[in-house]
Amino acid sequence: MRPLVIKVTCAAGDPERSNQAFTVAAAATAAGADVSLWLTGDAAAYGAATGGPDLGLQHATPVAQLLEVVLAAGRVTVCTQCAARRGITEQDLAPGVRMAGAAVFAEEILGDDVQALVY
Repeated sequence: MRPLVIKVTCAAGDPERSNQAFTVAAAATAAGADVSLWLTGDAAAYGAATGGPDLGLQHATPVAQLLEVVLAAGRVTVCTQCAARRGITEQDLAPGVRMAGAAVFAEEILGDDVQALVY
């Protein structure tokens, strides 16, 4: 199974697209894929210990539960610039979440046999 890098750029402003990204990341992790989930733009808030906004979607697993699945066996990264624009510091991040910039994202997606998805 090849590595999967998922970048989610939205949150409550586009709840279905945002939820889809988290759902795919959790499902791929549960299936045994090497998953790296990048939280960028408004989605950066989900990397904070306080969590992001409730998406308010019926029949959707809460983002916090989906993130737990990914963190158990994959990686979750908050974009450094996106976090700075939202006042999020490394001390604000949930346990297991890291902060990194575009160079690290580029390294991940340029790896051999990597599948990248952007939501």
